[in-house]
Amino acid sequence: MKKYDDLVVGAGLFGAVFARQAADAGRKVLVIDKRPNIGGNVYTEAVEGIQVHKYGAHIFHTNNREVWDYVNRFAEFNRFTNSPVANYKGELYSLPFNMYTFNKMWGVVTPEEAAWEIERQREAAGITEPANLEEQAISLVGTDIYEKLIKGYTQKQWGRPCSELPSFIIKRLPVRLTFDNNYFNALFQGIPIGGYTGMVANMLEGIEVRLNADYLEDKETYDSLADRVVYTGPIDAYFDYRLGTLEYRSVRFETELLDMPNFQGNAAVNYTDAETPWTRIIEHKWFEFGKDSDGNDLPKTVISREYSSEWKPGDEPYYPVNNDKNNNLYLSYKELAEKEDHVIFGGRLAEYKYYDMDAVIASALECTRKAGL
Repeated sequence: MKKYDDLVVGAGLFGAVFARQAADAGRKVLVIDKRPNIGGNVYTEAVEGIQVHKYGAHIFHTNNREVWDYVNRFAEFNRFTNSPVANYKGELYSLPFNMYTFNKMWGVVTPEEAAWEIERQREAAGITEPANLEEQAISLVGTDIYEKLIKGYTQKQWGRPCSELPSFIIKRLPVRLTFDNNYFNALFQGIPIGGYTGMVANMLEGIEVRLNADYLEDKETYDSLADRVVYTGPIDAYFDYRLGTLEYRSVRFETELLDMPNFQGNAAVNYTDAETPWTRIIEHKWFEFGKDSDGNDLPKTVISREYSSEWKPGDEPYYPVNNDKNNNLYLSYKELAEKEDHVIFGGRLAEYKYYDMDAVIASALECTRKAGL
């Protein structure tokens, strides 16, 4: 007899949702994570009364009513609206690209004038079928905005020229001929009051959790504990990289506690020139206070500068590099995974896929349904 029905490897969103559904179905569940905390990359910690997003900014947004209702079982959400700002050598522009952006860039006032200018620049560039990110961006917003607000930022983020990046990366870029500053065009949006860690803790309530527990270092012992394993770590690491290593982009954070109430007046400011070494600065207090409070009653603030870097073993993997080489390697690993009949592979790292939070939760819920829970 195994001690547990399910061993869930990883206490991030996918693992927490699966564990909750399995426990609610009457199964005995053990959750382990090699980190000293639950929450995976959505982990938040309190600093001077401010919830700091330790692994980068996470803003929950979805059009999926089932997912929205689900997360609201475990947290109350504020009404934060993501309205980032672009800083190009001291010039400030609205993100997403909208009429405020076009007015600042070209002096246009009407949507018709903005559309005409974008079309003029697209025609001047001679792009009909965009073959890469650079051409796709110019076809969407014209050359001026590409050069100032996309090119430098994107090349810092991906470590490659835009002409060498696939066009799909930027196809979902919000471009609006309105004055709408809401970056995410989603029905539901917000951030859990008190941070994501509390939300994940509520998901895992009553479930045994072991932290600082590295599954791959003692895989045989952990496998012996449960009838089924739900694995949310890197799929290539599970198979000891036998077919090769999947590539990622990583992010490094420099976080500071500042003795001032307000550093930049916004949650996110992107630095879009190539010379500034960081991609953006996050001021964490504005995720919580947003439009509900000015936040200036807190005398201090916390900022994080983000630096994008090429991933190497030992770094935290953030963004999969979904080019042909890596996608084909992943498919080979997926074939191996399908032969592991007692293991479910799910989540961002196990599926080598960039997931928004709502999509992770939807995937986990669907996975539990397929598992008969």
